[in-house]
Amino acid sequence: MPAPTTRGARVVVRTLATAVLLCLAALSMGSASAHRPEAPKPTVVLVHGAFADASSWSDVSQRLQRKGYTVYAPANPLRGIAPDADYLRSFLATVPGPIVLVGHSYGGAVITNAATGNANVQALVYVAAYALDEGESIGAANALGGGTALLGQHIVVRPTAGAAPGDVDAYVDPAYFRDVFAADLPASQASVMAAGQRPLLASALGTPSGVPAWRTIPSWYVVATRDHAIPPEAERSMAARAGSHTVELNTSHVPMLSRPDAVAQVILDAAGR
Repeated sequence: MPAPTTRGARVVVRTLATAVLLCLAALSMGSASAHRPEAPKPTVVLVHGAFADASSWSDVSQRLQRKGYTVYAPANPLRGIAPDADYLRSFLATVPGPIVLVGHSYGGAVITNAATGNANVQALVYVAAYALDEGESIGAANALGGGTALLGQHIVVRPTAGAAPGDVDAYVDPAYFRDVFAADLPASQASVMAAGQRPLLASALGTPSGVPAWRTIPSWYVVATRDHAIPPEAERSMAARAGSHTVELNTSHVPMLSRPDAVAQVILDAAGR
């Protein structure tokens, strides 16, 4: 076989050198990609509403923890939007890194106020909850969309220490608790929830809300289409106003108990946006 010319040899050398450089570049990029640290998972903070406690999040918490998320479900004081938001704001200040903040029912009003101005809160999730506007009260929000609910017809009140004169604690009448709050749960479970419900200070229903965090923070909303505590029409109105990613579930007021998989998935969607 004849020997290659000098020019041909140079072409072969250049081709081989180019191939080697391309291989080295590919290996370098692959190594950098393999060692690039993943963004930290956000911490999920779950805020319960009135007439409930943090145990209402137990099923959702388990599902999120299985996915590797750190979860907190602090006790909501239920003493009024401003003091409850102050409490939650202080709690959030102890959580490092990104946060997904979730509120159920009255807890939605609390997260709406507590997250305002907090750069760590990357997403809000409302679960059959009050996404109030500035100056709006819970009572006013219930009228959005023209719907009605049973809750207002079945409240019982009891005196409470330390409240302003004339203020009282509000409870759901246990005889109607399942109908109002948890119609898609077993009667025995609803009965236990009714017995252990935590009251909301009645004055909280008429307190105007502050600047809403949903104006600057992306939000998700779970509408409970068979809710008898907050009218579903009001939930849809609040979700639309906030520009929320909205999911409708055919549940009572407690979808996190009757449909925990679906609620957990909405939270995961918010966490992984």
